[in-house]
Amino acid sequence: MPERVTILGDGAMATVCSIILERGGHRVTMWGAFEDSIDRLRQNRENAKLLKGARIPAGVHLTANDHECFDGATMILCAIPTQFIRSVFERLRRQVPGGVPIVSVAKGIETTTLLRPSQVMADVLSPGVTCPWPMAALSGPNIAAELAKYLPATAVAASADEALATRVQAAFSAQWMRVYTNNDIIGVELAGATKNIVAIAAGIVDGLAAGNNAKAALVTRGLVEITRLGVAMGALETTFQGLAGLGDLITTCVSPEGRNRTVGEQIGRGRKLADILGGMDSVAEGVPTTKAVRELAKRHRVEMPITEAVYQVLFEGKDVLAALSDLMTREPKPE
Repeated sequence: MPERVTILGDGAMATVCSIILERGGHRVTMWGAFEDSIDRLRQNRENAKLLKGARIPAGVHLTANDHECFDGATMILCAIPTQFIRSVFERLRRQVPGGVPIVSVAKGIETTTLLRPSQVMADVLSPGVTCPWPMAALSGPNIAAELAKYLPATAVAASADEALATRVQAAFSAQWMRVYTNNDIIGVELAGATKNIVAIAAGIVDGLAAGNNAKAALVTRGLVEITRLGVAMGALETTFQGLAGLGDLITTCVSPEGRNRTVGEQIGRGRKLADILGGMDSVAEGVPTTKAVRELAKRHRVEMPITEAVYQVLFEGKDVLAALSDLMTREPKPE
C-alpha cells in the first residue's frame, strides 16, 4: 500500500530517501528548516552541495512550511543530524500528527542527554510518559552517493513493533535495495552511532599510512568494543554482527566518501579538527558522538580503548602517533 511520507531534512540522506520512496510509488514531501535552502532545491531539483548529480523527482513536494508539511502523512522520516533532532521536533511538535509512525535514519547519540535518536524524538513529543508515536530506525551500509546511483545496497528496518518494521521494509524495498527487519532498535541505533567513532580511528590510520594490517586490527577490535557497550545497554550481540553493525562499520571505514573516515584521515595528516569541520558542508556525526559514547562507557563501566583514544585526539590534543602507540602497547590479554 502506498505511503504518504514526510521527510524531515533536506540533506544527502533525505534526498536519497525521497528518490527511493518516490520511485517506489509513494507520495513524498521533503521539509527543510530554511526557506532559502528549499528554494534552491526547487529551482534545479538537485542537492548540488551534498549530492551532486542526484535529481529530486518532480513528484516530491519541497517545503519549509511547518504547517503544511505533514498534510496527509502516513509515515514520517527523520533525516536530521542527531544533535539537531531535538530543536527540530521542538519547533514542529504541535504539528506532528498523533500516532503516525516515525522512522529515523540518523546515526548518533545526543551529547546533552546520551539518548538515541528515537529516544530524543519521544522525549520531545511525550516527555515523561510512554510515547504514543511508533518508532523505527532504518540503518545499514548506506553511502548516499551510491544509493543515488542505484547501486546494490541493503538496510535494516528495526522496531519493537514487528508490523511497523515490516511496513518500513515494504516502503524502502526496491530492485537495488534489499531491506531486512529487526526487532532490536536499541542495537541498530547504537551500532549506527558507534561505528562512526571507529571510522574516525580508521581514517587516522589511513592518514598516518599505518597500513592495512593496522586498519584490519582496528576495525575488528572496534567491533568488539562497540558490541560490548551495546550488550551492556540491552542490545542483542547478533545485531552488531549483521548489516547494521559489521556491515555499516566496514563501509564507513573503507569508503573514501565516508565523512567520519575523512575527518580521521585529515587528522592523521596533521590538520586541526576545527579547520576540518569548518570546511565541511555536511555533518560528521562521529565527532560529537565520541563525547557521548565515552560518557556511556563510563556510565555502564565498559572498557572502550579505541573510543577513549579517539576522544583524546579530538578533544584533548593528544598526538595521533602517541595514541596509536598507547593502543599497541596495552597490557597483553587473550582475544
